[in-house]
Amino acid sequence: MTITKTKQPAFHITGETGWINDPNGLIYYKGKYHVFFQYHPYDTVWGPMHWGHVVSEDLTNWQYLPIALKPGDIGDEDGCFSGSAIEFNGKLYLMYTGFAENQGGDSIRQLQCLAESEDGINFKKHGVVIGEDKLPAGYAPCDFRDPKVWRHDDQFWCVVAARKYDGKGRVLLYKSLDLFDWTFVNDVFQKDSLGVMIECPDYNQELSYMFTCEQFQPSENDVHLNVHTCRYHIGKLDYSTGVFNEQTRGIVDYGFDIYAPQTFSGTNVVIGWLNMWDRNVPSAKYGFAGMLTVPRKVSVKDGKLFQEPIVNVKEGLIQNVEDRLNDNVTKGVITIKARGLHDLSLKMRSNGENYTELTLKDGQWVFNRAKSGEEIKGVEKDVDSLAGIRRMPCSMNEEIILTIVLDEFSVEVFEDGNALSSTIYPPVDANELILSVKADNCTYQKSKIV
Repeated sequence: MTITKTKQPAFHITGETGWINDPNGLIYYKGKYHVFFQYHPYDTVWGPMHWGHVVSEDLTNWQYLPIALKPGDIGDEDGCFSGSAIEFNGKLYLMYTGFAENQGGDSIRQLQCLAESEDGINFKKHGVVIGEDKLPAGYAPCDFRDPKVWRHDDQFWCVVAARKYDGKGRVLLYKSLDLFDWTFVNDVFQKDSLGVMIECPDYNQELSYMFTCEQFQPSENDVHLNVHTCRYHIGKLDYSTGVFNEQTRGIVDYGFDIYAPQTFSGTNVVIGWLNMWDRNVPSAKYGFAGMLTVPRKVSVKDGKLFQEPIVNVKEGLIQNVEDRLNDNVTKGVITIKARGLHDLSLKMRSNGENYTELTLKDGQWVFNRAKSGEEIKGVEKDVDSLAGIRRMPCSMNEEIILTIVLDEFSVEVFEDGNALSSTIYPPVDANELILSVKADNCTYQKSKIV
């Protein structure tokens, strides 16, 4: 299938054409930030997975490189699924899941493979390094994927998503001295996930958190309504036992469209997939489907994950806002600082009939994309989802700093470390911004992308 891309976001990563989903292999290597991603270059729907590849020096402006991994070899006959990257002895290694469809069902094989590169562009495959013989008894090789690798005490460690034959999602820990010969250590949580399957585990040993993505998890009312959800677990991985001792947990992002967040190897920066399974993707008609979030600096404070967007911008003038402010913004970063905030309503990408709205109500930020433009439908059937609404706690601090990252097809909202990210598909002429606020003092700043 021949695809031509006719539109794209200004600074969010997409494939050159076609479909993308999970970010993979995030690493700073030889002076550049490398981002790989699940990629089907020949259609705007999910298909045989390749690894797309982009690089950047500033985490905002990205350059396409050749496809890093293509399916079709022993171990990855039908797909090169998600994984991670690590540098060792000057070489860049990619650890990923090889997929073989076979006859489907239980005959599917998802096993962990390895590839290496001396230049970060051209990769040599080594085939399967964690086969089904390394799975403990009772775990299904048809659901065994998404390795995240790191180094600790002169050994390599790796967590992989798995599933018990008679249960739900699990996360398994492996160790190795050389990246090729791996030994099973333990099931890190020692219990089933809430969802049917866990995907994309991501461990950050410096900040002691683990991300997990749960498929078809139970509704949590207005805490999180997505059928597929991303959680963070803060605690400590005991390397001697292979058990993760969880202290606190939370939701990575409160928006409609976030999945598979991954941390850059050696750097506390995260990128996620800015889309969601089981939703239509209106951008397909422009020749691309799926994009990645802006990079986010992450930290942990008092048992909570904090996120701040990283976007290379030229800061604009700061304006005082008494009651109302009008501006024209399609893409860029908006910063609103308010002391003694009582009420706030923000309409973005508005042209009268269409707009995306963020309001403060009962101690929550209420995001509404019901009138944003082209309709986006998912499988969620709760009242908020059907009304185009997502909610995020407001800190209600004495001074509130609200940061909003706008691009052609997305809105990412940040406040007090929380994030709410969603796609939107407004009309081309929808560029008005209307801010109404009641506060003791309020300022507004618009920053343009460099």
